[in-house]
Amino acid sequence: MNDKISQAHLQRAAYVYIRQSTLQQVRQNVESSRRQYQLQDRAKQLGFQKIIIIDDDLGISGSGNAERPGFARLLNAVCNGEAGAIFALEASRLARNNRDWHHLIDLCVLTETIVIDDEGIYEPRHLNDRLLLGLKGTMSEFELGILRQRAQEAYRQKAMRGEVLTRVPVGYVRDGKTGIAITPDREIQQAIHALFAQFERLGTLRKVLLWHHEENIMFPATRYRHGTIHLDWQLPNYQHLLRAVKNPTYAGAFAWGRTGIRTQAVAGRSRKTGGHKLPMDQWQVLLKDHHPCYITWDRYMENQRILASNRTKTHQTVNGAPKNGSALLAGLLRCAQCGHKLHV
Repeated sequence: MNDKISQAHLQRAAYVYIRQSTLQQVRQNVESSRRQYQLQDRAKQLGFQKIIIIDDDLGISGSGNAERPGFARLLNAVCNGEAGAIFALEASRLARNNRDWHHLIDLCVLTETIVIDDEGIYEPRHLNDRLLLGLKGTMSEFELGILRQRAQEAYRQKAMRGEVLTRVPVGYVRDGKTGIAITPDREIQQAIHALFAQFERLGTLRKVLLWHHEENIMFPATRYRHGTIHLDWQLPNYQHLLRAVKNPTYAGAFAWGRTGIRTQAVAGRSRKTGGHKLPMDQWQVLLKDHHPCYITWDRYMENQRILASNRTKTHQTVNGAPKNGSALLAGLLRCAQCGHKLHV
């Protein structure tokens, strides 16, 4: 028996922590899962009678951005003095961030719990072992950062060339591996050309929507069903038309990075939310004349100006959409102090 494993450790349970970062790894990297489950055999060889396997976190990242119920169970067992030893294949299985890693090691020091991985047995109360455990946790977090940075930079370089295989909007099809071409379906082409022509003629997207419904003119839309894309013809709603008018792809431009990520602290952990729209000058990539277009870039910019001017629920100085009525200064007369539109 190793001199770091005492009888007090053996009287408590050995906790085998098993984790894979994604469900894809769980399905494909079966050898890693098999090696982690085999740690219970090593626990038996070292003399532990009670062995508890924690595999609740299969498919959950250890970066610290996601809640891990299995890791919470492990911390609770250590706090209660129920764990004599923690078994993990390597430090990256327990945590990929220093916050969780050092919190666990600190609890192991308080409760005299040892840590055992594939390379050795560590007593966190010993300075040398604790230093080595700290380096393992730091390198685990650093490794994840390097892998993420490398993948993101490769993806960004591909986006700079306009070769990212994003989902093309209705009216376009993939041309080769990285190209975009207008769909050969003439009916779809006519529907999209009619949308932009009516918007230019009527001046408001609401009138374009009413025109579609009054004339019973269908508009194409793509839908995902059972993993495949299907084309449906239906009466459009406002958001459907708005997405088309605001999409720079119809102006022959390749745009990437139109949305950003916001990070906030929730319950002591960072929470990232995506999909936050950015102004055009903050888009990461904008390549004009990238592929065939339905409208010119100048027409696209004019459409965006019209959409912004038609807004009514805004504090910006805009006229608003033209409406019927006898008022001569509708949308033009404003308060000199607050800037809000005046009304009767």
